[in-house]
Amino acid sequence: MWTNYITATTVDEVIETLATRGPSARIVAGATDLILEMELGVRKGIDTLIDVTRIPGLADIRKDSDGIIHVGPLVTHNECVASALLRKQALPLAQASYEVGAPQIRNRSTVAGNLITASPANDTIPALMALGASVLLRSVRGERTISLAEFYTGVRKTVMQPDEMLVDIKFPALDPKTARGAFLRITLRRAQAISVVNVAAVLIFEGSKISEAVIALGAVAPTIIRATAAEKFLRGKKLTATNIAQAAYKALKAAAPIDDVRSSGAYRRQMVKVSVQRILTDLSEKKQPARIPNKPVMLAMTEQGRTNAERGSSQHPIRTKVNGKDLEINSGHEKTLLRFLREDALLIGTKEGCAEGECGACTLFLDGKAVMSCLVPAPRAHGSEIITIEGLAHNGSLHPVQQAFIDHGAVQCGYCTPGFLMSGAMLLQERPKSTRAEAQQAVTGNLCRCTGYYKIIDAIQEASKVEVKT
Repeated sequence: MWTNYITATTVDEVIETLATRGPSARIVAGATDLILEMELGVRKGIDTLIDVTRIPGLADIRKDSDGIIHVGPLVTHNECVASALLRKQALPLAQASYEVGAPQIRNRSTVAGNLITASPANDTIPALMALGASVLLRSVRGERTISLAEFYTGVRKTVMQPDEMLVDIKFPALDPKTARGAFLRITLRRAQAISVVNVAAVLIFEGSKISEAVIALGAVAPTIIRATAAEKFLRGKKLTATNIAQAAYKALKAAAPIDDVRSSGAYRRQMVKVSVQRILTDLSEKKQPARIPNKPVMLAMTEQGRTNAERGSSQHPIRTKVNGKDLEINSGHEKTLLRFLREDALLIGTKEGCAEGECGACTLFLDGKAVMSCLVPAPRAHGSEIITIEGLAHNGSLHPVQQAFIDHGAVQCGYCTPGFLMSGAMLLQERPKSTRAEAQQAVTGNLCRCTGYYKIIDAIQEASKVEVKT
């Protein structure tokens, strides 16, 4: 799909490469959107990928002395979900991040990538817009800061130039004493779904009255829009049931949705009203909407963190450790990690179900995190540690999850089984004594076409009672 793959070690190297190669080069971090778009032919004319995941210092979430929160360009959605700072002072972003994909996707996908993809249905955009966020863009020509309100020009279109890199996302921290915010979306299923409608709201209070209101609506126009009439109406008022109902109706008037495969425009308009009414009602009761578990399943061992590696390129062999064995392979640079492992490393246990990050059959562990290998560029394996389904067994004994699948009849046709086993195994590594609810969270990114999931969940639960050998 690509000809050149560069593993960058500094931001300067990235922007110099962008300046030299122009529109034919793209930055990749999570790559969960870009690879799929290249596979489908949506993104054409790209021959160079610049991997920025090994650059130090780009994955921080911090608050500076002026009360501004900074989210680095390598911060993943799962890292936002886990951030105590964001949960306390930027809740809409944490909630929106939790709604993205499934744990395997959230372990790779970045907030910066979600912003740059510029889909009007992307969840973090309205959340960040409600928080008053801006982005810092850097190129060899210098830096510029642009508010999100000015960043978007149309469906999947931004003001960002081909030679620019997004290096920071920043917004004022919410004061828990005076500010309340939340995110809510309507979807056709509970996970792995694109929003039919999404809404983010931030309210600033003076006493019992609202001094400032921001309501951002997604998936109802070519870009994320503000419900300005509703915002204006709420200023100076209390959040009574009557005022909430009127604000919700005014928000409905701001929406201009289209009919598509997920919804009719008429349904979306009504869901704007419903969503705004729900979110304002939650905020009126001063409670945090229960949309994120207290300890959400990450399918990651966070202490392993990111690994640094020497600068790599398509001209170098891919040196990686798979299932404890060092491999050096000269081919497969232009493939996904899934196809590289199957076709070049000859490890065929990991399956390709959809090649779109939807089914989870290709789940494996990359540097201590469960990911969907169909959305990872193969050269990202350079300098990394990988565990596939072939590496789950230990000293000739099946992993407890593997044995439990046999004992509980959780294997049907077997095609999705490697992915379920990997998700279950990472859950037990993350939480040896997991609950049934946590097992259900763990497999939200895995689809089975044969069964109703009961035996799969039963098997993971049974395995949690067994000590896992490492």
